[in-house]
Amino acid sequence: MEKKQKTLDNLTIRFAGDSGDGMQLVGTQLSVLSGEYGNDVNTFPDYPAEVRAPEGTLYGVSAYQVHIGSKPITTMGDRIDLMIALNASSLKVNLSNLTENAIIIADINGFDEKNLTLAGYANNPLEDGSLAKYKLVSIDIREELTKALSDLNLMPKDILRSRNIFTLGVVCKLLDRKLDSSFDWLKRKFGQKAKVLEANTRALQCGYDYATNSPEFDTQFIVPPMDKPKGIYRNITGNEAVALGMVTASRLTKMPLFLGSYPITPATEILHFLAGFKKYGVRHLQAEDEIGGICSAIGAALGGNLAVTTTSGPGFSLKIEAMGFAVIAEIPLVIVNVQRAGPSTGIPTKSEQSDLFTAMYGRHGEAPMPILAAQSCADCYDLAIEASRIATKYMTPVILLTDGYLAQGTEPWRLPDIDKLPDLTKYFVTDPEGFQPYKRDEKTLARMFAIPGTPNLEHRIGGLEKQNNGSAVSSDGANHQVMVEIRQKKVDNIANDIPLLEVEGEQKGDILVLGWGSTYGAIKAATDKLRSEGKKVSTAHLRYMNPFPKNLGEILNNFERVLIPETNNGQLSVIIQGKFLKKVHKLNKLMGIPFKAYEIENKVLEMLNQGGK
Repeated sequence: MEKKQKTLDNLTIRFAGDSGDGMQLVGTQLSVLSGEYGNDVNTFPDYPAEVRAPEGTLYGVSAYQVHIGSKPITTMGDRIDLMIALNASSLKVNLSNLTENAIIIADINGFDEKNLTLAGYANNPLEDGSLAKYKLVSIDIREELTKALSDLNLMPKDILRSRNIFTLGVVCKLLDRKLDSSFDWLKRKFGQKAKVLEANTRALQCGYDYATNSPEFDTQFIVPPMDKPKGIYRNITGNEAVALGMVTASRLTKMPLFLGSYPITPATEILHFLAGFKKYGVRHLQAEDEIGGICSAIGAALGGNLAVTTTSGPGFSLKIEAMGFAVIAEIPLVIVNVQRAGPSTGIPTKSEQSDLFTAMYGRHGEAPMPILAAQSCADCYDLAIEASRIATKYMTPVILLTDGYLAQGTEPWRLPDIDKLPDLTKYFVTDPEGFQPYKRDEKTLARMFAIPGTPNLEHRIGGLEKQNNGSAVSSDGANHQVMVEIRQKKVDNIANDIPLLEVEGEQKGDILVLGWGSTYGAIKAATDKLRSEGKKVSTAHLRYMNPFPKNLGEILNNFERVLIPETNNGQLSVIIQGKFLKKVHKLNKLMGIPFKAYEIENKVLEMLNQGGK
């Protein structure tokens, strides 16, 4: 049947079902299709902390949200326009986030008596009229798939395994997406299993045909391609961007790349991705624990490798003693912390920005380290290179903070022009004339770096304090103070080698929204909207957390009020108030999910209505 078409600037789609229903799989594929089509995309995987939570339960719901647009998209989407609910719990968990008149596509098989009880429904919401303000389309997906796959002699449970692919077919028709790319994807995924490939191929076509022929789907939603700069684009997650950034940095520094790591959610994928680059000379060690991971990376760094170790919150804590060793021995090392909800094991699949204090202060003794924080999935690539540049140039370990939202979300990424990337070649000392391991470059204060085993350059470094400019172990208090101050000054001086902080909006005024890390997208969406409505609000976003950009203090003094949104209990707020003696307003969220733009917008409006209070 012929469809009406409705053109939209943006649309938010959420696939929701049980853990194991393949919501992450089809959500990821839709994001790829939308990127191929030319849309801007931002995604949010949302899945339970348990490996396989009990089926049908509220806390077992797994979801994947895709926000697509014809204009720049910086958030996962505040409200859901189109939701696929494969059971009653997935509907109940997500219902409050739907827009008015949202489309709900529900599989009636997930709304039987057992599923309704587990979700806490006294009555079936598909039948009791409680969803009247939405456009509800109930489908018996089991029946549709059974007809389409009847000649394949599959068990009923095997037929239901492809219902996620059926829903992808439905969504492809509603968004006017062709199926060719998805057929190719299925071939790559199931090419070695002929019957599985056939079942999923038919399921995809079945869903597409159902949406084509059903009178309930009378409208297609057209989100036109975005007008982007020319180039080659691909969808990328933050974890993949970190991996590619480190491989690129290895080529730029002309140092072989080594990863020493231990698997931990949500950082594990960096290990997976880098393991796929063996043919490019990348070496990795999956250590027996977090301590082994960082210590192997330190050893590789001493041997002349560009070394990285990756982890998340609890693993970051375990690495702390070795970080102090890297500081006092002045070893170039990149430490990636993909932050998650804590403390302890906390909620390991949920995102937070709660490790800033640990990154800044969490070591015994005076052990300053540069800290960077990525603001988007694609920015993880740039900051992996930048962390490598700082580490090798200044002979220091560097912390790169991302979080679960950035790590596993996706966005289109424009491949860089390799010829325009900087030359970061690291030169090692080979001439014994005048060599001392703690003799320093006058400008950077970086110590000399000779690879152990280089003829006539035997030397000693390690966890004991050394004589300034020499190599002998020293317990002299005056010398220790000098060395501590040098290491601090080295980090402080990096402020001369990083960009100044930029302000969007008025350069002076009443309200500045100051953000860091993954809050960037929601802050930008909210403040862009407010400025378009004539509101006076400015923004600045930090990617360099230690040292801060040189002009941060000046910028703070240019505004009467500063608002800092964070997905923690106010860690940057404490640091800013302590360092710059500037009172700040806090907006904190610790729910395991990123800010929505309207939450920041409402806070700014509240402050504007209160005037200078």
